[in-house]
Amino acid sequence: MNEHFLVNELPPSENLVSSDLPNIFTKKRHITYNVGMPAFSFDDTMQYFYFIIRGKIKISQVNPENSKEQTINILTRGDMYDVVTLLDGKEHEYVSSVLEESEVVEVPIEHIRELINTNPSFNSFFLPYLGKQMRQMEDLAVDLSLYDVYNRIIRLIARNVEDLKSVSRLKLINNLSHEEIASLIGSVRKVVNRNLQKLKDEGIIELSRKQIKLKSLQKLLEKLNY
Repeated sequence: MNEHFLVNELPPSENLVSSDLPNIFTKKRHITYNVGMPAFSFDDTMQYFYFIIRGKIKISQVNPENSKEQTINILTRGDMYDVVTLLDGKEHEYVSSVLEESEVVEVPIEHIRELINTNPSFNSFFLPYLGKQMRQMEDLAVDLSLYDVYNRIIRLIARNVEDLKSVSRLKLINNLSHEEIASLIGSVRKVVNRNLQKLKDEGIIELSRKQIKLKSLQKLLEKLNY
C-alpha cells in the first residue's frame, strides 16, 4: 500500500521543538525510552528517522577488543538521528543508550528523503542542523588530535555554556557522570577526575555528585585564550 507523507508549514527555526513536531508530520510514531535501556538500533535507522523531543540519548562506538568507548554524540531536545544513514543509505553501526527518560518521534526514512528533495521549508532547518553536526564532528577530531585531557575538558565546558540573563550554566553535560564525560573526550574516568579537580581548585567550576557548575565564566575564557 502506498503511503503519502504530508508536511505542514515548517517553523523557520534551526531545531524542531516539542510543540512544533507533532503538528508537522502525519506519518509518525511516538516512542518513550526508559533510563538504561538501548534506544533505536542501526537496523531501526535503516528504516526510520528520529526526532528527539526530550531526554538524553548517548550515541557511541565501542572497541570490542578492549571495551573502550568513544561517545560520538549526546542527543537531546531538538536533535535528529541518524543523519549519516539518511544521506548515504548505508548501515551505520553504533551503540545507543538512554541517559534520561527520552521521548522520540519516529518517521519513515524514505519520507524524510522525499522532503529533502522536494520541500524547501524542511531544508530550511535540516541543512543548518546538518552543518552543526559536521562542525561537532570536526571539533571532536580536533580535540582528540591536538589537545590534552585538561584542555579537552575546558573546550567541552565552553561549548556547553548557556547564558541565562547574565547567569551562566552548563547544558547537556551538567549532570553527566565523570565516566560519561571521559567517553565524550576520549579519556578515562580517573584522568577526568584529576583534571576536574584541578579546574575546581582554580576556581573555574564547582563539583558535586554528578553535577558540574560553572563558577567563573571569566576564568574559563582566560584558559581558552591562553
